[in-house]
Order: sequence, then C-alpha cells, then structure tokens
Amino acid sequence: MLRLGLLLLIIFQFGTAKGQIISIRESGSEIPLEFVNIAVPKSKLLIHTNSKGEADISSFKGQEKIEIRLFGYIQVTKSYSQLQSEGFLVYIEASEINLQQAVVSATKWSQSRQEVPSRITTITSEERNLLNPQTAADLLGISGEVFVQKSQQGGGSPMIRGFSTNRLLYTVDGVRMNTAIFRSGNLHNVISLDPFATESTEVFFGPGSIIYGSDAIGAVMSFQTLQAQIAERKYLSGNVTLRTSTANSEKTGHVHLKYGSKKWAGVTSISSHNFDDLKMGSHGPEEFLRPTYVVTENNQDILVENPNPKIQVPSGYNQLNLMQKIRFAPNQKWDFQYGFHYSETSTFSRYDRLIRFRPNGQPRSAEWKYGPQSWMMNHLKISHTSDTKAFDQVTLNLALQKFGESRIDRNFNDPIRRTRTEEVMAYSANLDFLKTFPKNAKLFYGLELIQNDVQSTGQDENINFGEISVGPARYPDATWKSYAAYGSYQKKLTSKSLIQAGLRYNYFGLKADFSNNMDFYPFPFEQSNNRESALTANTGWVYTPAPDWTVHVNASTGFRAPNVDDIGKVFDSEPGTVMVPNPDLEAEYAYNLELNMGKVFGDWMMIDLTGYFTHLDNALVRRAYNLNGMDSILYDGEMSKVLALQNAAFVRILGLQAALEIKLPMNLTFSSRLNLQKGTEETDDGSQSPTRHAPPTFGVSRLEYRKEKLTVQLFSEYSGGFSFEQLPLEERGKPELYAIDANGTPYSPSWATLNLKGMYQTHKHLTISAGFENITDIRFRTYSSGIAAPGRNFILSLMANF
Repeated sequence: MLRLGLLLLIIFQFGTAKGQIISIRESGSEIPLEFVNIAVPKSKLLIHTNSKGEADISSFKGQEKIEIRLFGYIQVTKSYSQLQSEGFLVYIEASEINLQQAVVSATKWSQSRQEVPSRITTITSEERNLLNPQTAADLLGISGEVFVQKSQQGGGSPMIRGFSTNRLLYTVDGVRMNTAIFRSGNLHNVISLDPFATESTEVFFGPGSIIYGSDAIGAVMSFQTLQAQIAERKYLSGNVTLRTSTANSEKTGHVHLKYGSKKWAGVTSISSHNFDDLKMGSHGPEEFLRPTYVVTENNQDILVENPNPKIQVPSGYNQLNLMQKIRFAPNQKWDFQYGFHYSETSTFSRYDRLIRFRPNGQPRSAEWKYGPQSWMMNHLKISHTSDTKAFDQVTLNLALQKFGESRIDRNFNDPIRRTRTEEVMAYSANLDFLKTFPKNAKLFYGLELIQNDVQSTGQDENINFGEISVGPARYPDATWKSYAAYGSYQKKLTSKSLIQAGLRYNYFGLKADFSNNMDFYPFPFEQSNNRESALTANTGWVYTPAPDWTVHVNASTGFRAPNVDDIGKVFDSEPGTVMVPNPDLEAEYAYNLELNMGKVFGDWMMIDLTGYFTHLDNALVRRAYNLNGMDSILYDGEMSKVLALQNAAFVRILGLQAALEIKLPMNLTFSSRLNLQKGTEETDDGSQSPTRHAPPTFGVSRLEYRKEKLTVQLFSEYSGGFSFEQLPLEERGKPELYAIDANGTPYSPSWATLNLKGMYQTHKHLTISAGFENITDIRFRTYSSGIAAPGRNFILSLMANF
C-alpha cells in the first residue's frame, strides 16, 4: 500500500509539473502571442511560447522573479506564486511606442514582427477612422510611406520603392488581385476596394515573389477585409457612417452588420460614394488652373470659359461597393469561409487627357472617359488544423474574379467616338501549408494555379449619324496561365536570432490571338505563344538583442512575367507615338538587398531605419520599334512613331525609409515618416535617366493628442520637387502635367500641406470625426499626376456603432 501511495504521489507530481502551462495573450484582443520570452534574470532558465501562446514553466517553480517580454510590448515581471494565483494566464500590453507586431502579408499566416526579415507597415482601422481617406488609394497614402499618383479623381496609382503599376502586387484576403491586363502605365484598380470594409492594410516592402509570384517586385499591398467572427453567444453588431467633404461635395454612406454564434457568422457591408468635380487650391502654379473646357452642342464641340478655373471639369464620379461573408466553423479543426465582393464605378473622365492641347491651341480630345470599372470576386477559403507529419495547418483558397473596364474617347470636332472594352475572368487556387517542427523551426509551403482569360473588343460610333462599326481592340484575345510551388523555412537559432530562407519555382504561359486587329494594323503575326519559367529565392536574418531593439537583413529576388498588356497592347502613350505588340518578351528579374534597424528607447521614443537597393534586370521598357519595317504608322489620324515594350534595360533603385515616434508630455505623440529614393534607368542609347516611378523625397509628420474619448492630430504631408533636368525622359514629353519654369520647360514643384483631424466619442454608440485639410489652400499636383490635389477641404463624418 505504501509503495502504491508513493507511486501515485510521483505520478501526481509529474503530472502537476508537466501541467504548468502558461498562456500569454495580448491585452484587449486576447490574441495568443508566439515567441514571448520567459526568463529568470542571471540564470539559464529561458523558454518562449509556441504558436498557441503557451509554454511549459514547470522548471520555473519557486522562482521569485520571472520576466515575460516580447519586442514591442511592455515587460511583465511576476513570481511563480503570482502566476499560479492568476491561473497561469497573463495579458501583456503593446507599448505605446513599438515597431508593430502581428502581420500576415509575409507568409499568409499570422506572425510576430520579430519573425519577418522585411519591412512591413500596417494601417489600422483606427487610423482609417481618424484620417478618413476617401478611397483605398488614399488609405495607402495615409501611411506616409506610399506615394500616390492620380490621373483623374477616380484613381490612385501607388508608387513604392521606385516601382509602380504591374510591378506592385495587390491582394484581398490573401487572393491575388493583379490580372493579365494590369498595365505598365499608371494603374487605378485599387479604388475598387472599399476602405470602410477594410479591417487592416499591410504593405510588405520589397520583392514578395516567394509567396506571391509574378509582379511582387516593389511591394505587396495586402488588404484584410471585415472578418466574420465566431462567438460563444449569439450577437449582432454593426456600424453606420455618413460623410461629406467640401472640396468635391462628397456624399458617402456606409453600413455594415456583423452577426454570429458558436458555429455560424457573417458580415454584410454596403457603401455608396458620390463625388462632384474637384476644386483645387488658390495659391500655386497657374498652369494647373482649368480656364476652359469642352461642351458638345448639336454634335459640335465648343471650347467654353470655366466660370471658376479652380473647379476641375469634368472630374466627378460615383461608386458602389458590396460585400457579403459567411463563415461556418463546425469544430476547432475546420473553418469554412465564403466571401462575395462587388464594386462598380460610374463612367468618369480621364482628366489628364482632357488638358492636352494641340499647337493651334485646340484641345486634342472632346471626351476621354473610362467606362464603368467593375470588379467581382467569389472567394472560398477552407482551413484545417491537424497535427500531422505533413502539416499543422492547411488553407485552400479558391477564387473567381471578374474585371470589366473600357475606354471611350473622341477627338475634338471629330464625329468618331471610339470605345474599347476589356473583360477578364481570373481563376485562382492556392493551397498553403504550415508545419512547426521541434527546436523552433517552421516550414511554410504551398502550390498555386492561376488562369486569366482576356476578351477585348473595339467599337467606333459616328455621333452625327449614329452609325456603329467594329473598331480595333486594345488587346488580343488571350489566356495567361501560371503554375507554381514554393517553400519558406524559418528557424529560431536562439531567443535573439532567427533565419528564414525560401524558394519558388514558377511556370507561366501566354497564348494570344491577334486576329481581332488584323484588319486595322499591319501585324506580321496573328498568334503568339510564350512559355517560360522563373526560379526565385530569398534569405533573411532577424536579430533581437533586447526586447526594445531589432535588426534585420534580407536578400531577395523577384520577377514579373510578361502579361497581355505587355505583349499585345495598342495604345497612344503620348501625342505622336503609338505602342504596338511585341510577342517576344521575357520575364524581368529584381535583385534586392535591405538592412533594417529599429530601436525603442524606454517608453518614449522609437527610431526605425531601412536602407535598400534593388536592381531590375532585363527590364521591360518602352523603346523605338519597327512594325513590318516601318518606324511610324498612321494611328488615330496622326502619323505616330512606333514604340513597343522590350527587354532592353536595367533599373536601379537606391532608397532609405525612416520612421520616428516620440511620446511627449500632456498626452502628445510626435511621429514622422520620410522616404528617399533615387531611380536610374538605362536609356536606348546606353546613357542613364531617372526612372519614371521613383518620386521625389516625400513624407508626413504628425503631432497627436489622445485622451480618453478624444483624438486630435495636426499633421503635414510634403514632397520635394523635380527640376526639368531631374524629370525622367518620359515625363518631359508630358508638359501638360507640370508647372513651367523660367526657361519655359516643365518641372514638378515641391509642396507641403497643413492638416487637422479629430475624432470624439460623444456617446458609447456615436463618434464624430472632422477634418480640415490643406488649411493654407495651396495649389499642387503630386508628381506625375494629371489632376490637382484638393484645395482647402472640410470633412465631417458621423459614425454610429451598435
């Protein structure tokens, strides 16, 4: 009996020791925190939490001082007996000054910032509510680290680290948004997304091709939309927002509902936006004014005087966004989520084309519009958690997207209206796995299949007689396919050091049929069939010598496969030139190196610096071209020089991203973001020119007051300028976009705005947000933009939560 008692006691003690599991969670969100260091000072006792935020601390029994720390969070120190009395459940708070934490864009799985050897910026829903961006492009701009170009009010083309358009990748809930007709010119598809339905936005800087494939060269912009949440009890919550602003007489309404229970949940979201013509500022270059515009009366185009030259006529448009999500989680192992997204704009004018004039003083265009831009996505996500030899977690993402866009233009006093319509069906399937190994190692791996079907048509209409005929199409009818496999391995060497390395193999092919344009252009080919593969790799190291100090080094490669826009487009890039198809293109490759250092000083200051260098080889650039031996062809009634994209150059980007945050007395915080980048591109004669998508130095500085229910922010956005000599060669041929210097040549002036935003919770269910933008009412255009930015603008928003 005594032996049996002793045996039971040993078993009990062993079970108790092994049962002392501590759980570490983030205060407020209750998210489990991985890689939390649990240590006893001046001893070898050191462990860290797993992916569930748990760790076995049986060896810590009896210790009087146990430190619990994670980079960017306030350290907690407790005794073992205190932890025991609290049920071994500890909540730690994020430091008011930190270098950001949980991110998903790096691997598609939620990770601590300590695990990622790349720079990532997160824009939270709280920042969105305070700063009130009108579009998803403006949402990116509030980060202070994304430069946004606009050709018209209904637009916004991000420039990041010297790259833009189809060298940047957009994802929505992990699904690739880029299609085979994402162009090399300024790209405005991001406005299809609804900022009100966006829960968080991450910008993953540098090549992300290991996880995301083609196009992820300059950055990956990851949008996480409102999530359907499973809960122990049935619930219903929601938000209603009404907003207006004076610069464009905005009328916006939004409502979303969240509802759920133990196994079922859903989100319904609707937003309606209406924007009138945009008013520019009062003080600045007169070249930006709009003194005249075109009206059509009795089929006759007339140039009339604008009674208010600060009103940019025509630039107004409206937009509708819908989203529906349904989630079913029958148990802890399975999770099924379906999402439906729909966005459609009205027809809106491409303003930069309407300010082009011929040498005789007459406008080039009587009308130049984008037809309704539509985007629809059906997305099914299935997640499974199981402790197998192959994986711990697996996610299947199936998506069907439909994109529709068109271009409508007519020359001044020309009766022929040209309409070019494109439709893309984008199919994608992603299978992503996560496997955790002993000794602090992880493997992320997966498969990807993508297919884009492109249909392009043209129509010419004589507005005098109503006659309609078939016209040339912008693109060939085509199919673009991509198949890939990837793997990324992560190993925590010590409590302070982590390495990560990845590899991706990508096969892609493009079949194009040019027969829809053979009657209009002298193409020497009717079909093309491109096949190629790409192998990309990356490696990175993260070193965290202390909870308030981090360093990362990352070397990565990226690629962009030629798409239908590259190979098959017919388009006038600027007056007197025409882009024609080139079916012989190959992929371009990027080689990137970056070094980051971040330091938090106590609880009052943070400094974060990232230097980077990117070399783009075999770059696709516009060059002179011959079509059937001709260097010029008749296009749009004008003899135009033939250009085509060619693998004919290199692009080099050298840059620095700097961030500073200081906690001041009296509930004040000062922060600043500064971006310096210099781009160099090889020209056709072997010389070098500034690259088109590397903007001047830009940034934002903010002074914020926050106390209880009130948040007020005074901030300045600013940008350097480019002289004529600093302008890229392509931009010098677009004088209508720029101010004119004393020598009569175009240049891009520097600018700075002063802005005030505030948000106050008047009731537990009601919040008022107001803003006063561009207080000094300056007149400016962001670099390479065709439309001037808003002048003095007052914004009022009412948000009701229930």
